[in-house]
Amino acid sequence: MIRAITTFGFIGLMRPAPGTWGSAAALALGVWIDAALGFPALALATAAVTALGFWACAQALRDRPGEDPSEIVIDEVAGQWLALLFPSAAFFFGPGKEGLLPWPAWVGAFVLFRLFDITKPWLVGRADRRHDPAGVMLDDLWAGVFAGIGVILAGILWHLVLFS
Repeated sequence: MIRAITTFGFIGLMRPAPGTWGSAAALALGVWIDAALGFPALALATAAVTALGFWACAQALRDRPGEDPSEIVIDEVAGQWLALLFPSAAFFFGPGKEGLLPWPAWVGAFVLFRLFDITKPWLVGRADRRHDPAGVMLDDLWAGVFAGIGVILAGILWHLVLFS
């Protein structure tokens, strides 16, 4: 069961680039959750998968200190959904949200999340260098925060240029 959780239904076993596969699967499911059930459900799902991820990573890595196996992608799911929460919240609380999150928002969340997760700048890298189960989760959560902020800033910039 722990392996099914940490690999997000064994998606983390896909090659090459299991983190990208995990992020892509998370993106598809996250966009569906947002479209079908809305921001509150996505926020609840993000909190649940984050808590489950911390627990499962601690269980999976308790006898393997310092490891961050590439097949563990529950951290990518939590981080990707966190990145999606930013535009989801903006459209949920903003005027006129109806239906599917606009594609530039979720594409931007995916691209920026992968960029921050791979390059590991600042707090992302600091969390990754913890070399413990919490660090496995935390680096992706920081990447999700930065990606979410980036999507919002890109949206603001786009609308300022478009409507100026």
